[in-house]
Amino acid sequence: MNTPVSYFEGQYARGDDPWHLADRWYDRRKYELTVAALPRPRYRRAFEPGCSIGVLSELLAPRCDALLCADRARAAVGTAARRLDGLPQVTLQHMAVPEEWPVGSFDLVVLSELLYYFDSAARARVLGQSVDSLSDGGHLITVHWNHPVDEHTRTGREIAGEVDALVELRPLARYDDPDFTLTVHERGTSPGAALSPARAEGLA
Repeated sequence: MNTPVSYFEGQYARGDDPWHLADRWYDRRKYELTVAALPRPRYRRAFEPGCSIGVLSELLAPRCDALLCADRARAAVGTAARRLDGLPQVTLQHMAVPEEWPVGSFDLVVLSELLYYFDSAARARVLGQSVDSLSDGGHLITVHWNHPVDEHTRTGREIAGEVDALVELRPLARYDDPDFTLTVHERGTSPGAALSPARAEGLA
C-alpha cells in the first residue's frame, strides 16, 4: 500500500520542517555526498520528485541549467519555494508521482528518500518513468534510509537491488552507509561501459 498524502499533510501541519532536514548533520552529510556523487559537473535538465522543503534542491541547483522540483504536499512546495527563491533555474510544482510525471527528457533524475513510500507496483512505475525520461547517458541517483520504519516498504539496500535489476541502466557508483544507500546509474542505449568521470575526460 502506498503512503497516503494525508500522512505527509499531517507531518507538515506540525511545522515547516517536520523531519528537521535543514538542521541535522546526518541529512547535511547525506545531501553533500549525493551531490558529490554526481558524475558530471553540470546537467542540462534535472528532475527531483519528492523534493520536500528543498534542502537537497538548493545544493543541486548550482549544478543544473534547469531543475524541476516537485512534491505531493502543498505545504512542502510552499516552504521549498521560499528556500529556493532567487534561483532562476529552479521550477517548483505540486505534483504526485507516479500518477503525474513531467513531459520531456532529463539528463538527471534524483530519487531521494522517496521510493520506500510506494508499494512494489507503484515503485516499479516510478522507476520505469525515471528510466523512460532519461536521455542516453543520463544519470539516475537513488538515496534511501536503511533502518526499518513503519511507513517504509523497503530499505535503501533493497531499493538499490531493484534499480540494479533495470536492464536499461548500467551501475556507475554505489555508497553503502549503515544509515543509507546511495546509487548512481547511467542510462545506456549505446554499447560499451558506463562513462565514468575519468573516461569522460579521456583519462581512462
